[in-house]
Amino acid sequence: MPEGLADAIRGTAEEIGALLRGAGDTGAPVPGSQWTVGEAAAHLAQANELMADIVAGHERDHGDGTPQSLAAANERALAAFDERAAGPLAAMIVEQAEAFLIAVDRGAAQERAAQGALNTPMGPMDGAVLGSYLLTHMLGHGYDLARALHRPHMIDRARVPLTLPFLITALPRVVNPAATAGLTAGYAIRLRGGGAFGAGFTDGALTAVSPQPPSRPDCTILTEPVAFLLMALGRRGPWGAMARGGVFAWGRKPWLAPRFPTLFTAP
Repeated sequence: MPEGLADAIRGTAEEIGALLRGAGDTGAPVPGSQWTVGEAAAHLAQANELMADIVAGHERDHGDGTPQSLAAANERALAAFDERAAGPLAAMIVEQAEAFLIAVDRGAAQERAAQGALNTPMGPMDGAVLGSYLLTHMLGHGYDLARALHRPHMIDRARVPLTLPFLITALPRVVNPAATAGLTAGYAIRLRGGGAFGAGFTDGALTAVSPQPPSRPDCTILTEPVAFLLMALGRRGPWGAMARGGVFAWGRKPWLAPRFPTLFTAP
């Protein structure tokens, strides 16, 4: 896996575990969600187990990658899993993140992973992209839990670039056709401190996604990393991020910048 990813996975899981162990009431609502703290933590524990199983080479079915299918699969999984206590869920989140890393260290499913043939809820991935997926998922729900419990979240500038391999891989699956209709434009997205990618649209269709931004984009967006991930995960809108000075744009069509986060539906 990329340098720093294993430490980020382990550290994020441990911070979420510590957050939950300090929680008094797992029945508290999660802001912007229909879930309680206990339900969000249970989902996170189940997801960590799912990804640990996948990287170990076990076939697991969990939706077809669309936001609607994933939401339905999540609800079915929660209904079949009744643990909502903070302590056991904290332990499971940490243990399953560690199980994922152990499976990677042991070379589990190594040949399939190298071929990008691990079947995940968001399509085929190699082990490095699946690790990025695990980290991204934990950071998103960890942020929600921190808000619900009125504690500091664990998204930081060092961890955000490690989410890019997954986000770039997932983009084609989460395009919002209503928002992209008629759009022809090339975007370059750059994170302050490092990390970048490009996305191109032709008549509303996403025709190019690359870790390398285009040489002559219509719109270049420079964003503070934490603001970028919160927008990518649907936790913050573009206008709020721009008002806080977290986003700058330039190019032939800089006015396209606020539109970019709306072009995708966060899974």
